[in-house]
Amino acid sequence: MYSEIHSVKNPLAILPPEKAIKNYTLSEYLQREERAKERHEYYNGNITKLPMARGPHNIIVANTTFALKTALKTSAQKYVVLGSQQLVYLPELNFSLYPDILVVAEKPEYWDSNEVLLINPILVVEVLSKSTKKYDRFEKFAEYKTLPSFQEYLLIDTNRPHIERRFREEPDLWRDTHFKNMETTIHLKSLQCSIEMNDIYEFINFANTAQ
Repeated sequence: MYSEIHSVKNPLAILPPEKAIKNYTLSEYLQREERAKERHEYYNGNITKLPMARGPHNIIVANTTFALKTALKTSAQKYVVLGSQQLVYLPELNFSLYPDILVVAEKPEYWDSNEVLLINPILVVEVLSKSTKKYDRFEKFAEYKTLPSFQEYLLIDTNRPHIERRFREEPDLWRDTHFKNMETTIHLKSLQCSIEMNDIYEFINFANTAQ
């Protein structure tokens, strides 16, 4: 009996070994991302797939991009508005992220010679979704703050007319302002220009945007 019992194999022995988690270098990530059909962000060796964006999110991104470009046309200083395909690199963390919209002063600066990893955004805009809004409001904001150029953060809700602006008044002091009235004009202090909430939310029917 003893020999029969102990001749039975350990059930755990038949389980496949756990797949080792691969840590990618930044170069490996960029090579993969260049060939990928979907976007991924890079977190110091780990690669995370971005969720698919819904229609209202994409409309708000397009509206806000157009509003910013229009408002900055008459600016005495030159600004460049970039969209959601532009990677931002955070050297202090070794992170590579995709903001929804960003603005740089004068000209883009890049970490790499291929001009892929931008490092000097002055304004970052994130359009909130159910799956990312907590991350965008807290962790991602803390990550962006490691960039010396970063001065202003705009968080746009897709489910209701609500925009949150955070402005760096001092190196470690950020002022938070909320806008909820559709007739409001939002002044962007980092760019010295203004955009209208009505323009940002054009074509958005809030009754159909629940997520």
